[in-house]
Amino acid sequence: MTIGPEITAPLLHNKNHASVSSPSPENFSGEENSPIEQVALTVPITDDPSLPAVTFRTWTLGSLACILLSFLNQFFWYRREPLSLTSISAQIAVVPLGHLMASVVTDRVFFKGRRWEFTLNPGPFNVKEHVLITIFANSGAGNVYAIHIVSTIKVFYGKDMSFWVALLVVLTTQVLGFGWAGLFRRYLVEPAAMWWPHNLVQVSLFRALHEKEERPRGGLTRNQFFLIAFTCSFAYYVFPGYLFPMLSSISWVCWIFPASVLVHQLGSGLHGLGIGAIGLDWSSISSYLGSPLASPWFATANVAVGFVLVMYVITPVAYWLNVYKARTFPIFSDGLFTSTGQSYNISAIIGPNFRLDIDAYEREGPLHISTFFAINYGVNFACLTATVVHVLLFNGRDIWELSKSAFQEKKADVHTKLMRRYKQVPGWWFICVLVANIAATMFTCHYYNDQLQLQWWGVLLACGLALFFTLPVGVIYATTNQMPALNVITEYIIGYLYPGYPAANILFKVYGHISMKQGITFLEDFKLGHYMKIAPRAMFMAQIAGTIIAALVHLGTAWWLMSTIPNICDRALLPADSPWTCPGDHVFYDASVIWGLVGPRRIFGDLGYYSAINWFFLAGAIAPALVWLAHKTFPTKQWIRLVTMPVLLGTVVNMPPATAVNFTSWILIGFASGFVAYRYYRSWWSRHNYVLSGALDAGLAFMAVIVYLCLGMHHVHLKWWGSSPDGCPLASCPTEPGVLIKSCPSL
Repeated sequence: MTIGPEITAPLLHNKNHASVSSPSPENFSGEENSPIEQVALTVPITDDPSLPAVTFRTWTLGSLACILLSFLNQFFWYRREPLSLTSISAQIAVVPLGHLMASVVTDRVFFKGRRWEFTLNPGPFNVKEHVLITIFANSGAGNVYAIHIVSTIKVFYGKDMSFWVALLVVLTTQVLGFGWAGLFRRYLVEPAAMWWPHNLVQVSLFRALHEKEERPRGGLTRNQFFLIAFTCSFAYYVFPGYLFPMLSSISWVCWIFPASVLVHQLGSGLHGLGIGAIGLDWSSISSYLGSPLASPWFATANVAVGFVLVMYVITPVAYWLNVYKARTFPIFSDGLFTSTGQSYNISAIIGPNFRLDIDAYEREGPLHISTFFAINYGVNFACLTATVVHVLLFNGRDIWELSKSAFQEKKADVHTKLMRRYKQVPGWWFICVLVANIAATMFTCHYYNDQLQLQWWGVLLACGLALFFTLPVGVIYATTNQMPALNVITEYIIGYLYPGYPAANILFKVYGHISMKQGITFLEDFKLGHYMKIAPRAMFMAQIAGTIIAALVHLGTAWWLMSTIPNICDRALLPADSPWTCPGDHVFYDASVIWGLVGPRRIFGDLGYYSAINWFFLAGAIAPALVWLAHKTFPTKQWIRLVTMPVLLGTVVNMPPATAVNFTSWILIGFASGFVAYRYYRSWWSRHNYVLSGALDAGLAFMAVIVYLCLGMHHVHLKWWGSSPDGCPLASCPTEPGVLIKSCPSL
């Protein structure tokens, strides 16, 4: 990453908010401030420890924000265009509520002079309360991945799962990550080099909402800029969100040749390669890769190179060379097919004991997937080995030094020094949560094995994988804002060890993958508290409470929707314009069939059609080694050090359900922000870039909810040319002569 000149003063000189107990900026040398210029430009280097953080307002507004975000995110998750409401929405909405409570709630002190003395109103609504409320909201903002297990077993496979079992699975998968977070705090929170780019968006927003600044001559304060950007985002989203959905993916190439399958394959932003496609909808831009405004330029460049390599080089070459009978299937699809290109009848190969019926599978024939889907899995393999090798080569020495200095005083930046005045969370708290959770998980899987299928040794193996990968994946995410996925390797391992058990496979994947991901999410929140000087024990409390509340609300919402919406997720039985198509759950279900029911040996092993894909493991291990050798050979070429193979190779791990248009627009905006604005308009970027990201998120979220409540729930829709989200109906058609698919021309 580019390290600019040291910054020794805060971005805003706040005359009214300085703390007498906080060191002044002048007391810190440039060496003590963060060496990451983005952090030095954004994060304040003062603290007021007298501000109360855990208050009645914190609990009330935090719980309310968590409940609302959990409900809305799970509600929208099953829809064709899943809307993800981030914690920034709550971060904005609670400000007037916090000030209202400060003005109307009594300030009476209860049990005064006693041990349990407390008050409902400790004074003005402050930034530390606001941060803890946002931590609560973060718990509700993330999708609870274990809900996929419930949806897959109940809806797609049509098997029974009791609410009690589903609740145990959801709670244990969500809480397990606390253990990993506790083990790796020293490596991923305290070092200044682990700077967690996305946190800077929220830090900027906190400062814009709480600090008073003088309006610069001829310019705007950050608060004024936020209000203008928020209003524009709010007003604009009515177009892509309702009036003109085609703005989400403008695939203009298809308009020129409306009857050409080839052109539709090349130009479709949703079902093809997306050449020329662009999205003018912030929800489609930020839905899978996060905000491009929060991505450092070197990470954006890695994503761009990886996307171009996979989408515009490997995929078209493999397709038109007919690798793995590519032309028999759609060029971009997550579907499961027979050898003739027809949809595979999965229910026909499931035995009465919820296992693979070998004889039925032999009759139906081997399972096929699109060549892009096969390549996507190969890239997942490469990303996995690249992550481990990259972190060992580029970060191994730093990790070793941190391990050796575990009980020694080490050099720290200003933020770490300020945090030393607060009591830390004892390590045994995390260990107790971890051990208790693993015990509960093993009990659940053993006692309800008829529904879950996973054996006790599978739980321990999944935990071992999460423990092994949390540190390398956390290093990549903390420095690039891109998270390599672990889900494929978990599916691969359990698929070989325990084939034919789809429920066991998806459960193992969730315990191995999501506990790691949850741990990294908790670490990201700890870093946010680190930047904003929140007591670690208060952070721990907010995370535990928010996680439990979010798990309960997510599951309750999903259970309600599955019980009340007829044929939810069944694309064959739903009306053509139904929004309840569940794109994320379809990918999860397809993976359960590939890795769990059929098993990797019959697809990627010696009995399978795609065994050569395993060479990607080796390629992924070699790639970062080549970069490391180039860096050592040419140490003066600093750009070589910024080539991050786990990010470059892991670009397409979310495709599908992510599509080409999600990437093309994201890359363009990331270039404009991270390269053009950061390099040539540094003053504007430092004041407004992260504030703009928060404003776009918040405006979109509020308008999306209003549109759905006022129009979507009442089935008020517009029918016109611009209602089609893509306009490339032939993009999913095969090009192999003789393959007949409904609604596709015969060749």
